Amino acid sequence: MDRNSATGLFLISALLLVYLFFFSPKKPDEKAAGKTPPATTAVANAPAGATPAALTALAPETALDTTAGPAKDLTLANENITVTFSTRGGRVTAVRMNKYKTFFGQPLDIFDAKSARMDTKFRTVDGKTIKFSDLNFQAVPSQSAGGSVLTFSAPVAGGSIVQTYSLPANSFELKYDLRLLGLERTVAQEPLTFTFVDQVRQTEQDLKQNRNHTTINYYPAAGDQGSLSEASETPEEYKAIGPVKWAAHKHDFFVAGLIADQQPFAGGAFNANVNLGDSTTIKTLSSTLTIPVAEVEQGRGQYRFYFGPNAFNVLKAVAPEFDRNVFLGYGPLRWINRFIVLPVFHFLEQFISSYGVIIALLVLLIKLVTWPLTYKSYESQARMKVLKPEIDALKEKYGDDATKVQQETMKLYQEFGVSPLGGCIPTLLTLPILFALFQFFPNAIELRQESFLWAKDLSSYDVFIKLPFYVKWYGDHVSMFTLMMTASTLLMTWQSNQTNTAMQGPMKTYSYLMPIIFLFVLNSFAAGLTWYYFVSNVITFAQQAATKAFVDDTKIRAQLDANKIKNKDKKPGGIQGRIAEAMKAAQEREAQAKAQARKKS
Repeated sequence: MDRNSATGLFLISALLLVYLFFFSPKKPDEKAAGKTPPATTAVANAPAGATPAALTALAPETALDTTAGPAKDLTLANENITVTFSTRGGRVTAVRMNKYKTFFGQPLDIFDAKSARMDTKFRTVDGKTIKFSDLNFQAVPSQSAGGSVLTFSAPVAGGSIVQTYSLPANSFELKYDLRLLGLERTVAQEPLTFTFVDQVRQTEQDLKQNRNHTTINYYPAAGDQGSLSEASETPEEYKAIGPVKWAAHKHDFFVAGLIADQQPFAGGAFNANVNLGDSTTIKTLSSTLTIPVAEVEQGRGQYRFYFGPNAFNVLKAVAPEFDRNVFLGYGPLRWINRFIVLPVFHFLEQFISSYGVIIALLVLLIKLVTWPLTYKSYESQARMKVLKPEIDALKEKYGDDATKVQQETMKLYQEFGVSPLGGCIPTLLTLPILFALFQFFPNAIELRQESFLWAKDLSSYDVFIKLPFYVKWYGDHVSMFTLMMTASTLLMTWQSNQTNTAMQGPMKTYSYLMPIIFLFVLNSFAAGLTWYYFVSNVITFAQQAATKAFVDDTKIRAQLDANKIKNKDKKPGGIQGRIAEAMKAAQEREAQAKAQARKKS
């Protein structure tokens, strides 16, 4: 460009600036006020019946695309959680648990901007879809008497979207208020859509358990709490047609959930996907909740996020049935854990810091309560032991005819008033407690990262020896608690077989099979459970030794002889009668089969 062209361009630019400054047309209200009116004034002055397009034309500075400017991150924090927000969408992008670490010692983020994404969208009357993530919100932090507040607002088509987050002190809940102001003529009368996509990462020692305990739980407003399958290795999905009160992404020991405080969500869709070859993302969870548009237009869009531990005593105060995120088993098993195990556990932890000791005391208390059943079981075994000479005589008399031996043995039991199931039934009555604890130990956050002896985490398996290779059905480690449990169970089985005359032939061999199976099955189970099982066996040995001092074989023999005289003409009845009849029928069928075989030959 030559000198004359540059001079001409400069003069033209100067004249244009002077013209715009002194002669540009102004609206009458601008001259009176001396400043540019806000967007709400423009909407108020719009002619009646104006369309959204007309509104945008009246206020071009509030058009739907407000992505100008870089996104900024802001945080709200208390002693429990630190929540990170982005001005792009005015949404939560990360949550850190301030008092927890991963098993690997890293800061524990329930999710962050790389692993998860929240967003909300709505449709306009002219068919456009507006995503909050496309809008750049203005943020205004403030303080309230109960905690910290962060308000995001974005002008949209002559109105505005306002999102207010409140974080109370010492809480795991984040209050969320959503409002659409002045957009009644812009927003279509159909629900808004909130989405939460969550790529869950490993935070615990056992990747498989971490994955299998990760799922989506939800609570329909007119039904029982539901959930996607935890351990499924195929895609899981569910669509709620009716209203939903809350939905939660359960990450083994932590929960990210959204609860409706006023009206429930209009509906929900939930999806879980697993890629077993991906060790970075153990499971991908996706929730979609629909928000009634009338609620947010009328200022009733009040919700709460819960970002915190999956602890029963904390969750039960959050929302109805929210404590179901802690899986304590089904039916009676859940009742045992909720009303017996948990209260005792929480009572003991007030006085004892070692959770291994607490588990041992829990075993002792349960054993004391079930002592009468244990005594009955041992007394029944003593009766069987006293009858051993008679049973040995039957075996010698009938030789290899096992059916006849069993039939005559049942008659003997009937004569002396002995039930072969007498030692089993008391034991069976204690099994619900054991089954309940199978669910309690892997799901109790109280045990998470609590060490005891060589175990680093009682909620996961203990690693006494790390193997340099992987053994199918067993794993790549040796759990010492599982070995101790197996050895003590085999010893108990051997001891029981010495006195239980009803256990004969192959049944004795099979009785040793279950402990061996448990050695493989429980090698990767929670150390708290295998420690409990081992202590239970040790206390059982002590109980048997103590009970033996009160059981006199001579008195038992005299009682059995008295029963024999009493039951001399009595016909078999009850379970023993039915067993005797079944064995007799089996013997008759066997005899018929042999007779037919002889005829054919």
